[in-house]
Amino acid sequence: MNLYSPYIEFNRKEWAGLKEHQVTLTLTEAELEQLKGLNEEVSIQEVEDVYLPLTHFIDLYARASRELDRLTASFMKKETLHSPYIIGIGGSVAVGKSTAARLLQALLARGKNKPKVDLVTTDGFLYPNAVLQEKGIMNRKGFPESYDIKSLIKFMGDVKSGKPEVQAPVYSHLAYDVIQGEEKTICQPDILIIEGINVLQVKRETPLLVSDFFDFSIYIDAEEEHIRHWYVERFKLLRQTAFQSKDSFFHQRFANINEEETIETANQIWQDINAKNLHENILPTKGRARLILKKEADHSIQQIQLRKL
Repeated sequence: MNLYSPYIEFNRKEWAGLKEHQVTLTLTEAELEQLKGLNEEVSIQEVEDVYLPLTHFIDLYARASRELDRLTASFMKKETLHSPYIIGIGGSVAVGKSTAARLLQALLARGKNKPKVDLVTTDGFLYPNAVLQEKGIMNRKGFPESYDIKSLIKFMGDVKSGKPEVQAPVYSHLAYDVIQGEEKTICQPDILIIEGINVLQVKRETPLLVSDFFDFSIYIDAEEEHIRHWYVERFKLLRQTAFQSKDSFFHQRFANINEEETIETANQIWQDINAKNLHENILPTKGRARLILKKEADHSIQQIQLRKL
């Protein structure tokens, strides 16, 4: 181990050894199947080895944060503010952020004190397609400028300040657009998970960054070639499933292309959009995360890095 590295590094075996021995996993295979994303390979053993210790670690931090809030309020002779512990999860398209977020939500909610855990994705804060087209940036969807950052910051501020009810817009991957008039209500959770490719970015459109509201942050990492391969495989599955629906935004364009055209199209989209966004805006934020989970070609997490500083 490099003593001067900003990280404490663990291999999978070392990390798995940190879980509480008296804690048993209550998640079933059937529940895991429901939580996994398309083309995601996550085993019960992976949940045991990686996510169970992580859940315990985050729970320790969250409880310490709540105690600090209580002591601060006591010192100031004020009522303790109900401020949620906020976790940000970032990383590339197709790297497995959504699955990681859903797993953490499920496991954290089963903790000792059964905390209320909500999950919000930043997709809902993308500008609607009509606005992206008006701005001429439809082909840059997912880049920092395609998000309504001011609305996202306001949402984060309202939640963190303990507002009783806060509304988050909802995104449909089938329609490939924000659903007008549909919202998710967040009612003072104990823990809030914010997942999205943009959560650790530092390009300022407002005096605050999204990450300024985070108590803990995670970056899901992998070699670019692995992520590209996962993206192509996911695109192939979507062509056979979701794209076949006439309600899909991509039905007319991709539903009837053949296997070779599917692979070529997916690789072109990766090269022109996702790889560019990864290198310009996502990968540079990795070092800002408190914890980095490094995945291998088979999707398994084999390396964990925890920031010391």
